[in-house]
Amino acid sequence: MGSRTSPTGPPVAIRRAVARDAKRLGRLVRGSGAYAGGYSAAVAGYRVGPDYIEAHRVFVAVGDDGQGSRVLGFYSLVLVPPELDLLFVADEAQGRGIGRMLVAHMRSEARAAGIDRVKVVSHPPAADFYHRVGAVRTGTSPANPPAVPWDRPEYEFRIAPE
Repeated sequence: MGSRTSPTGPPVAIRRAVARDAKRLGRLVRGSGAYAGGYSAAVAGYRVGPDYIEAHRVFVAVGDDGQGSRVLGFYSLVLVPPELDLLFVADEAQGRGIGRMLVAHMRSEARAAGIDRVKVVSHPPAADFYHRVGAVRTGTSPANPPAVPWDRPEYEFRIAPE
């Protein structure tokens, strides 16, 4: 488990997710303020199951929120084809550099797996974040109603070899 200090808070550790994290991760997705209002249909009933955690490289950022250790965010790297499938930071933990830490960790995992590019289909409100952390815009993923009735920007992380 790697531990880093977030730029604006206590230390945050990134560790591999385990089956018992599944319910917490699902709640984090469903409770995301980025999916409020018209975007809520995309995450209503969303579940991150133990089978998903076992099948993919899912990592969680954990830290002390003053009331004990808790999950502050997570990401999921799918290896075939290479895609950052999920990346969420708890609303109350945003602005502490956790998303940036998770992206750096994902890049390291992709590099270790021999991957040179990782696709991201972004939620529209997150597009600026991906641009700021070095992803390159590659196109648009068309709407897929009824679950996702809006077009989404596509990005790519280019992973440099060590």
